[in-house]
Amino acid sequence: MRRLIDRLSAARRNDGGFTLIELLIVIIILGVLAAIVVFSVRGITDTGDEAACKANYKTAQTALEAYYANDATNSYPAALADLVPDFLATDPSAAGVDAKVKVGYTHITTPSESYTLTSGSACTP
Repeated sequence: MRRLIDRLSAARRNDGGFTLIELLIVIIILGVLAAIVVFSVRGITDTGDEAACKANYKTAQTALEAYYANDATNSYPAALADLVPDFLATDPSAAGVDAKVKVGYTHITTPSESYTLTSGSACTP
């Protein structure tokens, strides 16, 4: 009986760890899971940029129309910076704004008073 116990404990001592195949399978599984997470997070960021771009565009458009309605001469401002702080908290066309969410503004005086807004690269058509 003692021999059997000695052989079993010797067998356990020699079986101490994972095989190379087991480790490779675990590493592959972790790599696949990491790739799935990375691609999922990237989509979330793109959605946020798109929402911020659309919000900046609509906010600038609303502020321009409010400025026009309140202006005694019924004209649009020369630049979006003229709307700060009365109609906008910050200038969405400023140099420090990310190009993905930046709003471009062009004041048109002839043949009639109007403007053109352009949206950032994150806005989908």
